[in-house]
Amino acid sequence: MADKVEKSDAEWRQQLSDEQYAVARCGGTEPAFTGKYWNHKGVGVYRCACCQNELFSSQSKYDSGSGWPSFWQPISADCIAEKTDTSHGMVRVETVCSACSAHLGHVFPDGPPPTGLRYCMNSASLDFVERSA
Repeated sequence: MADKVEKSDAEWRQQLSDEQYAVARCGGTEPAFTGKYWNHKGVGVYRCACCQNELFSSQSKYDSGSGWPSFWQPISADCIAEKTDTSHGMVRVETVCSACSAHLGHVFPDGPPPTGLRYCMNSASLDFVERSA
């Protein structure tokens, strides 16, 4: 697991764009089919936009049809933490970066094999680093 990253609200606001701050630090969601990575096909690693913790490999990315970047597993079991989210009148599993607690998205039990999970992420919470195949 990456080292814990703690910054003040003012430091996050200075580092992040308005959209990144609203999504990653305030738990917002970008509209479906609008994020820069929902249909992205590059080969590499998706990192936390706040602290650069490595979260997902492009090898686990797939087209879920949801309009958000979707993955069937994180890079490691300890790079993401899960929290119960009871907002919007439903119970969901929120995913956050284990290093800086940035809101990433949610995980659902309707993904493809081999895990059966769909990590539905916000592009605003991610950065992508290209790597050779």
